[in-house]
Amino acid sequence: MELYRKVRLACAGGMSKRAAARHFNISRESVRKMLEFSVPPGYRRQKPVRRPKLEGFIEIIEGWLEDDKKVLAKQRHTAKRIFDRLRDEHGFTGGYSIVKDYVREHEQRNREMFVPLAHPPGHAQADFGEAVAIIGGVEQKAHFFVMDLPHSDACFVRAYPAATAEAWTDGHVHAFGFFGGVPLSILYDNDRCLVTKILPDGTRKRARLFSALQSHYLFHDRYGRPGKGNDKGSVEGLVGFARRNFMVPVPRFATWAEFNAYLEAQCRKRQEDILRGHKESISGRLQRDLAAMKPLPGAPFDACDQASGKVSSQALVRYDTNDYSVPVAHGHQDVWIRGYVEEVVVGCRGEVIARHPRSYGREDVIYNPIHYLPLIEQKINSLDQAAPLAEWHLPEEFDSLRRLMEVRMLKMGRREYVQVLRLLETFGFEDLHAAVKHALRLGAMSFDAVKHLLLCRIEKRPPKLDLDIYPFLPRANVATTSPASYMSLMTEGQS
Repeated sequence: MELYRKVRLACAGGMSKRAAARHFNISRESVRKMLEFSVPPGYRRQKPVRRPKLEGFIEIIEGWLEDDKKVLAKQRHTAKRIFDRLRDEHGFTGGYSIVKDYVREHEQRNREMFVPLAHPPGHAQADFGEAVAIIGGVEQKAHFFVMDLPHSDACFVRAYPAATAEAWTDGHVHAFGFFGGVPLSILYDNDRCLVTKILPDGTRKRARLFSALQSHYLFHDRYGRPGKGNDKGSVEGLVGFARRNFMVPVPRFATWAEFNAYLEAQCRKRQEDILRGHKESISGRLQRDLAAMKPLPGAPFDACDQASGKVSSQALVRYDTNDYSVPVAHGHQDVWIRGYVEEVVVGCRGEVIARHPRSYGREDVIYNPIHYLPLIEQKINSLDQAAPLAEWHLPEEFDSLRRLMEVRMLKMGRREYVQVLRLLETFGFEDLHAAVKHALRLGAMSFDAVKHLLLCRIEKRPPKLDLDIYPFLPRANVATTSPASYMSLMTEGQS
């Protein structure tokens, strides 16, 4: 604009157009335009650019670009690929630049426009994101659930080993508890954990577990268009925000519980922020969200997948490609299974018979050694080869007890050692460990002695072991036989 002003002033003072062009180092056509308009008129295309060499191929190009909408984004035509196909398949003789310019203009004409949205209080959006975390010293992928309240921008974030249906429902339960209320509606994408099928009329067939969650909390579900993440742009942006701000550097925690406690603290801390375009903090606007939300029901939803199974001959039950052990007494019986985010619970009729940490691997076998001890007691020769005991690392006092029992009682000593381990079916490991150490100090090497010491510890009473009997076997006192003893027997026989 400064040059524009100088040229007009110079020519108004008597300088010719030719002299002005030479003096300001611009073309005479530019000088003419500057004198014609008092301010720069901007770029004005007089008529559309014609591309004679491309005109016969435009219909072909448009057809390819239309077909691209039905395939993956990474496998769509680039301008270079369109040029190559036109040249090789249709005899195109023009240059690459006109093809590239046409494709760019086509994309610009078809670029999506968006309507600014207003977000009334009491509604939410939910999604899952991914990040890398180090949990228990192992680098692994963390799938984190995010719930956003667009009116206030309040958020809740919770991480899981996998984005399963149980993680989705568990995330909702914790989010509702965090906010202290249930949103009126929640907007989702069409995740398979939530929607099993989109019907021709656009309605969704919900997954069983998600439908049960919705029935429990009575919120309305809404869905974006398939493949259109921008339909729920608020939570999409929050996924990126959480990854950049809560998970950089790579989070490192001993357990998932510690990681999630950290994420919850970050969400609470963020509520004090005043975001751009607002004069009120997130916590201030959150009060309007909470006022519009529904109250929590009397009890939280039991966020678990439910299945049924049958115990195998090896006392194993399969759930989600993995096998979990149950007590051998329930062999060949029908059982019910509940898969939670962190554990798998197995029950028979109205009784819970097994609990295991959940495995997210494939074809894993998860044993509880205690489940197999009754069978090992019967089949004592399997003690050293029993797979459920192979990874059971007991304190060295247990090895000492077994060794001494076997030395004193041979095979019976092995069986009594298993009987000692079976005390874990009823009592805690810490108490049994203390009783074993006490028995070793006293030299009382038997199941009865260990059990007596264990009960005395629990009942807080002193032990009353008769050490003339323990340790097994009692010390024998063998006297020397005198000849007079035999003579007395002979005398009694004659009489």
